[in-house]
Amino acid sequence: MPEGHTIHRIARDHNRWFAGNRVLIASPQGRFESEANRLSGKTLQRVDAHGKHLFYRLGPKQTSKQQLVHIHLGLYGKFRVHKNPPPEPRGAVRIRLIGNDRTFDLNGPNCCEILSKPGYEKLQERLGEDPLRSDADPERVWNKFQKSRSAIGTMLLNQSVIAGIGNVYRAELLFLLGMHPERQTKSLSKSEFDELWQLTVDLLNVGVKYNRIITVDRKSANKPLSRLKSKERLMCYKKPTCVRCDAAIRKWTLGARTMYACETCQT
Repeated sequence: MPEGHTIHRIARDHNRWFAGNRVLIASPQGRFESEANRLSGKTLQRVDAHGKHLFYRLGPKQTSKQQLVHIHLGLYGKFRVHKNPPPEPRGAVRIRLIGNDRTFDLNGPNCCEILSKPGYEKLQERLGEDPLRSDADPERVWNKFQKSRSAIGTMLLNQSVIAGIGNVYRAELLFLLGMHPERQTKSLSKSEFDELWQLTVDLLNVGVKYNRIITVDRKSANKPLSRLKSKERLMCYKKPTCVRCDAAIRKWTLGARTMYACETCQT
């Protein structure tokens, strides 16, 4: 499933390519046909991201009169972007959105719906703080950490606490901090939490910039980050041995996902 950096990168790109365009919307697959008919011909004002969720605002500039399309890619959702004129739709295209210069096709999303204002507010209440958003409040996250008996490796996947962290980032964050994934969340000191939060912000922003997860220290990389191969970008995730001490990386299930950690370096 795409992690938060991917969703924010999509929002950034779609804003650049489509915001301000009077767009045509269709549903070649047919599962979004009635909604597409209601939306087609409206102006796409902007695209927002929160965690793993995308929000497309269409209609007049007044927010109260706009219609909101909510998309969650899930495991199989994928956007394809084409220069106009676009090719024939490929596969089960839920949405085709045609702008001035480009078109995107959306295949296989977990969720694709028009959200009412109450529906949007209810969804926002379920989502935690997004480290990539300027309105994120880390103190709210800290307050939840202080009360939680769950393992930090489980807590980092809880989208109602921090929105946008997935399985790769949680392994990499905890490795870089030398923190054992099974350590109780409430045992973190405020300084440890602050370091975790700032590292999360920094790494997710790197991910948005390069459109891929990169956690190696740019000072130790022997080439530009944009030229790193996939196996060179990460420190711990799916590695057989620790890059620091050469001990075996332990692999086990934590929070219903596969965890990777060096139990020599992470205590």
